[in-house]
Amino acid sequence: MTREHRKHVLVTGANGFQGGAVARLLAADGHDVRGLVRDGAKAAALPAGITPVHGDLGDPEALRAAFDGVTHAVVTVPLEYDPETVAGYARNLAEAAHEAGVRRLVHNVNTPLPDELGPYPGFETRRVAERILLEGKVPVVAVRPTVYLENLFSPWNGPAIVNDGVLAYPLPADRKVAWMSHADLSRVAARALDEGIPAGRAWNVGGAEILTGPDLATAFGRALGREVTYQPLDVVAFEEGLGRAIGPEAAAGVAGIYHYAGTGRAPDLLAPSPADVETVFGVRLTPVAEWVAAQSWESWARAAD
Repeated sequence: MTREHRKHVLVTGANGFQGGAVARLLAADGHDVRGLVRDGAKAAALPAGITPVHGDLGDPEALRAAFDGVTHAVVTVPLEYDPETVAGYARNLAEAAHEAGVRRLVHNVNTPLPDELGPYPGFETRRVAERILLEGKVPVVAVRPTVYLENLFSPWNGPAIVNDGVLAYPLPADRKVAWMSHADLSRVAARALDEGIPAGRAWNVGGAEILTGPDLATAFGRALGREVTYQPLDVVAFEEGLGRAIGPEAAAGVAGIYHYAGTGRAPDLLAPSPADVETVFGVRLTPVAEWVAAQSWESWARAAD
């Protein structure tokens, strides 16, 4: 990569699943990547090729230091659902990026946003952050991913899929979803840093196939060589279980998205056109069966023994 094409990119949440995937891809592509982490103790866990910088989105001075010398950024708001706190994060990011002369910022919104306003902090806090960043002085591309396939490769889902052939998730069976991998998100975000992608707007992005719950289970079964059935999970039970892992406030923010999905409103919210995503961003999206086949599901079988 020539020096004129090399970007100096700040990635927030680089020690997380989404930010980590973006940071690894950009570093592998030859860009200079800084990973912003809130917990300095976790900085050592960043992959090789990513320079750790310690800071918090609520600390303007730390953000200014992190953005110094940066040409591009990919930012994700953490699991925080207090409206004023999230708005403060967005303002701090917008101001620090502008002061540093950042050429382009990609905002991972975390979720698609329905047109209607509602009582769900998981949507409304992200709507506020998106608006603040888009109205700032730095060119911004907002990407709104659907639901991650990696949610299913987890202690909550993996053992049941492998050992019982049950794929349980808090979405109605008939809800259509373009399930997306973290790797596909990273490719979309990396492409959105380029000038060819129109800035100043939000893009709904998802995976290669639009599937109902039973369709998803069939794709899993085909890849795993066994029968897999879909089971809609009660959202309240999901929220309670998630709350034990990440705390009740964060769990309520996440679960609100699934509560909304269960109402049947905005039926295409989680199903953006795969062809449109591939055309706009110039990427190849990963089919579900291909993603499933690439995961080490046997680790969950051992865990259940």
